Amino acid sequence: MTQASNPFSTPSYAPTMTLSMAQKRAQFISAIRQFFASRHVLEVQTPLLSQAGNTDTFLQSVAAKVTYQDKPYTYYLHTSPEFAMKRLLASWQVPIYQICPVFRDNEIGVRHNIEFTMLEWYQPNYSLDDMGAELGELLEALYGYPIVLSHYRYVDAFMDFVGIHPLTASLTALQAVAEDKGLTGFDFNRAENNANNNEEDIRQSWLDLLFSHAVEPNLGHDLPTLIIEYPPATAALAKTAIDKDGNTVAKRFELYINGIEIANAYDELADGQALRARFERDNQLRKQHNLPQMPIDEHLLAASDDLIPCSGIAVGIDRLLMVITGASSLENVIPFPSGLA
Repeated sequence: MTQASNPFSTPSYAPTMTLSMAQKRAQFISAIRQFFASRHVLEVQTPLLSQAGNTDTFLQSVAAKVTYQDKPYTYYLHTSPEFAMKRLLASWQVPIYQICPVFRDNEIGVRHNIEFTMLEWYQPNYSLDDMGAELGELLEALYGYPIVLSHYRYVDAFMDFVGIHPLTASLTALQAVAEDKGLTGFDFNRAENNANNNEEDIRQSWLDLLFSHAVEPNLGHDLPTLIIEYPPATAALAKTAIDKDGNTVAKRFELYINGIEIANAYDELADGQALRARFERDNQLRKQHNLPQMPIDEHLLAASDDLIPCSGIAVGIDRLLMVITGASSLENVIPFPSGLA
């Protein structure tokens, strides 16, 4: 019997997502648009391609060779619409949102794909608490019933599941705990032997490893959980503040549901000079890790000085649909994963 005549076979061209899930996905995205329309948040569309790339050391941009005015250039598919949306926000100063594909190289797995869908929105004059409350309202609209969000300090989560204080523990203690849990890596050993790396960079590498393996899997199983007050080295484009214990922390939160990171929010830093310093530091770290230097977005730096006080958030649409529908893999909620595209 040929494949075409076998009713139980799956054609090689077939999507990994069922028709039923495709219909749920369409309803899901429609509900998101209705949510923002009811709040008079403007839907926008920004370019997927940019001359600048993401400098974050561990986010790899997908490069694209283009010809512009008969000259060859390297552009980058955005890892997030953040940079372009902040340029709009600085000019228009109104609430905006976008649902779009984003791209991160070498991201493959049950919860990862090179191309995925992101919801991102910005609210002028919103605090991080305001943004958390609005996120909770969006979740209620999508789940269809009241949602209670748990708030959990990064420090407290780390101490509960790792057993040491992440902001005050010595580098030696962090490494010892990681090794005791069987978490070691060549890159970290190389980083420690690199004279150009300072202790803060190495600390954060161990903190990230411990958090992702020992803390994250435990988060958001009883209630959707906002992890707040991250280490300052993770601030990226967020402001920093002093916590109740006198430690400097990043003004950001991440949403976890069923051990999966779903969203990432910032109290946005509006300081072009400070952002330039962060981007340049990122590129120094990229060089130490033998990663390509990324061109800095000069338009964003100029816009940042005109950015009004605001908070912004990025939500992984595919992952959120996964947890709401009970799907076990991204392949169940997207039609063609990167390996089959």
